[in-house]
Amino acid sequence: MRRLNERGAVAAEFALLLPVLLTILFGTIEFGMIMYSRELITNASREGARAGIIQVSPKPTAGQITTIATTYLTGTGINPADVTITVTGAGGANPATLTVATTYRYPWLIPYIPTLLGLPSPFPLTGQAIMRHE
Repeated sequence: MRRLNERGAVAAEFALLLPVLLTILFGTIEFGMIMYSRELITNASREGARAGIIQVSPKPTAGQITTIATTYLTGTGINPADVTITVTGAGGANPATLTVATTYRYPWLIPYIPTLLGLPSPFPLTGQAIMRHE
């Protein structure tokens, strides 16, 4: 007789826990995509800075370094239009260091996560590379 009273309890418990489990699952996926995107924009900064310090004469301009960083981002899944690239120390001034900074406005894949966690949408990610002129 006791088994009849518990009929359907597992389904009810699963229905209560399913939203929590899905939030954890999709939150983990979203976090992985954020870290992947951050690594890509940091690598784009590094590629631009590397190209800026290797070429000796003539020194690449900030526009050329920006183009190199943008070219790196093509085909990675990041829209280069959503990335702001700032170059400091390029050109003929010959400062000691070259800095390439990138800012990416990450569009959330799952729109309820920023609302649930109180995070901005789109989420700003930054990457930076600083290299010395030698």
